[in-house]
Amino acid sequence: MDRRNEAAESREGLLRSYDKGERTPMRISLENAYRSDSESDIDATDFLDRDPLNHQSQPAVQAYGPSIELARLRRSFARRSKCFFAILVILIIFWTVVAGGGFFLYKVAPVDGMSPPWYPTPPGGTSLKWQDSYKKAQALVEKMTLPEKVNITTGTGWQMGLAVGNTGPAIHVGFPGLALQDGPLGLRFADNATAFPAGITVGATWNKELMYLRGKAHGMEARLKGINVLLGPCVGPLGRMPAGGRNWEGFGADPVLQGIAGALTIQGIQEEGIIATIKHFVGNEQEHFRQSWEWGLPNAISSNIDDRTLHEMYGWPFQDAVKAGVASVMCSYQMLNNSYSCGNSKLLNGILKDELGFQGFVQSDWLAQRSGVASALAGLDMSMPGDGLWWGKGQSLWGPELSKAVLNGSLPVSRLNDMVTRVVASWYQLGQDDKSKFDGEGPNFSSWTNDKMGVINPGSPDDRDQKIVNKFINVQGSGDEAHSIIARKVATEGIVLVKNEGILPLSKDGWPTSENHEINMRVGIFGEDSGAGRGPNVCPDRGCNQGTLGSGWGSGAVEFPYLITPAEALLDAFNKDRVYVTDFPTNHPPFKTTPVILKQQDVCIVFVNADSGEGYMAADGIRGDRNDLYIQKDGEDLILKVASGCGDGKGSTIVVIHSVGPVIMEGWIDVPGVKAVLMANLPGQESGNAIADILLGVVNPSGKLPYTIGKSLEDYGPGAKIQYYPNAAIPQQNFSEGLYIDYRYFDKEGIEPRFEFGFGLSYTTFDYSNLVVRPVLPKSSLPAARTPGIDPPQYDDKIPDASEALLPKGFRKLKKFVYPYISSTSIIAKGPYPYPEGYEIKQTPSEAGGDEGGNPDLWNTYATVSVDIKNTGSVTGKEVVQLYLGFDGVKGDAKEIDFPRSVLRNFEKTELESDEKQIVEFNLTRRDLSYWDIVRQNWVMPTEGSITIKVGSSSRDLKLTGWY
Repeated sequence: MDRRNEAAESREGLLRSYDKGERTPMRISLENAYRSDSESDIDATDFLDRDPLNHQSQPAVQAYGPSIELARLRRSFARRSKCFFAILVILIIFWTVVAGGGFFLYKVAPVDGMSPPWYPTPPGGTSLKWQDSYKKAQALVEKMTLPEKVNITTGTGWQMGLAVGNTGPAIHVGFPGLALQDGPLGLRFADNATAFPAGITVGATWNKELMYLRGKAHGMEARLKGINVLLGPCVGPLGRMPAGGRNWEGFGADPVLQGIAGALTIQGIQEEGIIATIKHFVGNEQEHFRQSWEWGLPNAISSNIDDRTLHEMYGWPFQDAVKAGVASVMCSYQMLNNSYSCGNSKLLNGILKDELGFQGFVQSDWLAQRSGVASALAGLDMSMPGDGLWWGKGQSLWGPELSKAVLNGSLPVSRLNDMVTRVVASWYQLGQDDKSKFDGEGPNFSSWTNDKMGVINPGSPDDRDQKIVNKFINVQGSGDEAHSIIARKVATEGIVLVKNEGILPLSKDGWPTSENHEINMRVGIFGEDSGAGRGPNVCPDRGCNQGTLGSGWGSGAVEFPYLITPAEALLDAFNKDRVYVTDFPTNHPPFKTTPVILKQQDVCIVFVNADSGEGYMAADGIRGDRNDLYIQKDGEDLILKVASGCGDGKGSTIVVIHSVGPVIMEGWIDVPGVKAVLMANLPGQESGNAIADILLGVVNPSGKLPYTIGKSLEDYGPGAKIQYYPNAAIPQQNFSEGLYIDYRYFDKEGIEPRFEFGFGLSYTTFDYSNLVVRPVLPKSSLPAARTPGIDPPQYDDKIPDASEALLPKGFRKLKKFVYPYISSTSIIAKGPYPYPEGYEIKQTPSEAGGDEGGNPDLWNTYATVSVDIKNTGSVTGKEVVQLYLGFDGVKGDAKEIDFPRSVLRNFEKTELESDEKQIVEFNLTRRDLSYWDIVRQNWVMPTEGSITIKVGSSSRDLKLTGWY
């Protein structure tokens, strides 16, 4: 079945149906787009140059492009509808009242001065770890023509290739076009691939081995499907706002948890030769107004973050990723300090490439690039998907414009050479020149159709050359190597038991043999979230909440190869001779008309959920970000009814929540009938098997909360609230809470959460003892002096002859495909052209830099910590030992610094049999023990007084204390 029925509801709203006389976009290699007339059999057929976002068989969803509101307004213009004037009046009033002047401020430019300039871009190739790859890249780039260089740095356009992102090849030197594919929890749009648990579930495992193994399996599937660049993992959003629509793609609301999980995922992905992409850099914490033109506003929201907060919070996990050798960073849609992230020179040049020593390439999020030459000078290396400011137009900000910029002198040749070299070096660094692993033929599946046959470039009306685009290769592994094994382990260990009044674990055989009962145990399963609904893939990009919730929606979602539902797994797991199980997969069972279905139960298991996703889609009134933190679809009412009526008030109710993040439980958790509560997060394809294993005690629960569950949204603080309405023509979001999000804010304000960050129960108990802190290196205020890296590649930076970029004779272009060629040399007008303000300022390299991940001394171990853990219960279990630091005992200058009460710095998960004792050890690095000094612009370690080291089982259950 093709994706015709998804036509108007896909991410970009660009898939269209033959049924109405339109073309069905589909997606193989890019070589066909570069064929000349003599090689091409494409008919020269003219098609209407329509805007694919606005000419569809059904209304489009909002998809990284113009908002629904503007699309509707344009259609009203076209129809000359009488409703136009009413709509116009409403919009003017809206802009005027809500946007503080609205229409009259429509062209207001972003505020200057909040993000200082940092030029020029530091060249790549300064790290010894990348030396060989840069040497190979230099040898290749030296032979490239200008069009080939531009090809490598510019995407070919939306739906111009089989992947969601594609670059052109450098044919003469043998460098292939690259295929870039979502996403962080699996391969989007791919068949026969694993739907892994989401990042938030991975974070809830607190299991470093599983973080790595999931990444490795993910990378293997990408490689076997012909992908070069995987668009994940995601560590931004960090989770500042618990209702943030895409928080579930990341690993939790703490920079250290995010950083460790992200780095281990990268390690796994890149060991398979796939370029990992850490995203979204940085400050993209909500979906509302994340991009231009949402709600009619011409500019995206600005996340205004101070220097220390940027380093210690939102930038921290990206630093871990760079240290892990990540080869690509994706810059985010919104502005950072009133400068678009993909054109923010301080962010990309100063912090990422100088201070953090990033050696790979920076790619834009899809249409996040908002300028041409300026973004290249600011540090952007690859434009994705290649289109300019609008989807599917083929009017690139780079492509031929980049060629012109080089030829007229407005972009230095040295900057283009660095852009290209970073991409090619990343390709070599990951071993993608190994023909035994990468055949160079590109993806073996299409993002645009489920049919075997299709076209390579469905975004162009000119491409009608049908080829095999889907080979249906199964990459899920088999036997003991099946990736479903890893998926199930992650889903199982990602379940957090937050309440248990002795009801769990249940026995698959029902009543204990020591108890006398006249009838078998009766178990009732309630809730739409327990069942299959209409199937896991019924809505494009999982953009609806129906059936059991396996993931959130958006570009981070995937096609489920299957989805084991909770009801299915539990019906299979219980002993049918001893337990009578009934299931009612609805949130509105007929309790009034058929009360027996509730009264005649001994145990009731209620499944409820809360969903969210990416802002280009809306479902059930949720436009990406959640509207609140409550359970959705009348789930709370279902819990209350079941808890009060189960067994006619004598039964026990167990609540299982599948959710994108924390939910408010205050309305029902203390109801006497609620005996157990589990946060099952977003478990992926093995959902039912995972929850059955936990409920029946096959696996002892060991998950810990990767976020705090408060008693109300207000508990999280003013900064935790989504900005649902614009507060200016250019929406401003000030991160004035600084370091105090999630548990840090609760600690500072003395607010008692319902369940704290890092909390989770087990079926056994653990004892902590014998905390030992051993200094390894003496304290010193600043890291060692920065040492110069190796010399980067050097090129002849002479501007090439303009004729080199001319469209080759006999070459026939595909409409809307982004090419590097210019039409005539006469269009090249030599400068001088003005460079950005501050371009001539000589920048001093940061003393916090020096190699990948920053100054190498930041990663040296300055202290070790060990603690004894003993399983004092009767069953085998896993415990997450968490290490936090406090700076309340420091003196001197550091005493005047504002520090959170406790900050997570490391964790280890260990498995112990009953009565077994183990020693758990940690290393504390200089960065762990330091804070970012905004004056000295460096990481500073307090040297006077003592740093407090706290070890325990959650952020508020810190059992042992030591000092360094």
